Amino acid sequence: MNNSLIKTLKSLKGNPRACVYTEPLWGLSMALCFPYASVYMLALGLQDSQIGLIASVYILSQVLWAFLSGPITDKLGRKVATAIFDFIAWSIPCIIWWRAEGFWFFFVAAVLNGTMQVTTNSWECLLIEDAEQEQITGINSLVVICGQLSVLFAPISAILFSRLTLVPAIRILYINAFIVMTLKIIILYFYSTETKMGKIRMEESRKKSIINLAAGYGTVLKAILKSRATIFAIAITALVSIVGMINVTFWQVIVSMRLLVPDYFLPFFPIIKSIVTIVFIFLVAPHLSVNSLKKPILIGFILYITGQTLLIFTPVDGGISKYLVLCTSLVVDGFAHAYLFMLSRSLLALYVNPEERARVYAISSMVIMMIKAPFGWIAGLLSEQSRVLPFVLNIFFLLTGIIVTFIVYSKINPGNVNEKG
Repeated sequence: MNNSLIKTLKSLKGNPRACVYTEPLWGLSMALCFPYASVYMLALGLQDSQIGLIASVYILSQVLWAFLSGPITDKLGRKVATAIFDFIAWSIPCIIWWRAEGFWFFFVAAVLNGTMQVTTNSWECLLIEDAEQEQITGINSLVVICGQLSVLFAPISAILFSRLTLVPAIRILYINAFIVMTLKIIILYFYSTETKMGKIRMEESRKKSIINLAAGYGTVLKAILKSRATIFAIAITALVSIVGMINVTFWQVIVSMRLLVPDYFLPFFPIIKSIVTIVFIFLVAPHLSVNSLKKPILIGFILYITGQTLLIFTPVDGGISKYLVLCTSLVVDGFAHAYLFMLSRSLLALYVNPEERARVYAISSMVIMMIKAPFGWIAGLLSEQSRVLPFVLNIFFLLTGIIVTFIVYSKINPGNVNEKG
């Protein structure tokens, strides 16, 4: 492990320590299930367009809860909001996914799962509000690594797939996710404390209703619109989020249904991507500077386009060449995803006014969700026509990201962390 990350890990205290140290449980619960959600739905009789519609319903639910997440986080406090809504957003849906039989099971689970926007806000505040600013990039790197630890247990998934077939194997993964995720919620609750800023916001909002608190969004929105760096961070995060959603939803579909990769091979592809992501974090991330992000952002977009292009042109009947091209695509995508995911998180963390962090995160998340909401369904309709078309759409968004980055860096310097929203 890179010395700077070891130093960061050892120096963590309080809430950053509690959040980072419990995060591996995410990789051992939900991260084990995500790669197979779409093929699970296909196996239970859903159509591509229905899978895309569920992805859009999930996003629309997130829009509502993103709007409420700031007031809820300020009213309940970071610690309590995280515990309550983690259980609603993850533990309960895991039970539904475990027993799912058709479209409406996934529909209801998607609506509940959308409440995760509250914990996206509250957990992020819990993670970084009491951290030193120079630790933020390192902390985000450690969070990414922890999320990739599911790679250690992917061979178990392969054994389950080969012995039990796809549906029973995935049901076992979901019940495991319920147990481990619930354990994570309990441990984090007892080993964390309310943040300093959280205590201030709780006192300020004590006599106000959530609706009254939400009414204050107008002032925060004006502050965001005055910060070009914050707008840029939101734009990059939105594009990365759309591409990520389409990839998560339809990557296994194209691999399983178009490229005809056997089910028992499917768990090994996330292993490749996770290993690449971890290698990136160790070797590349420590050398990134928040004051010089133009080149890394452009490299991330170009790598992503390369990976998506390779996936589109992977030969269907290419024998071993098919797997070589597919694995190369995964390696490139893994680096690109790690680049852009970490940079987008760091951009938002660095360019947000700490006094309004919860509400700025809420508005940012809401805007991002509103932008990407239609594209799950659109990608599903495209996939029914040709399973390569969702990835052609991804390339369009990645090209848009390159154009936006060039335009922004020709006019302003988003690396100026004093320009906050």
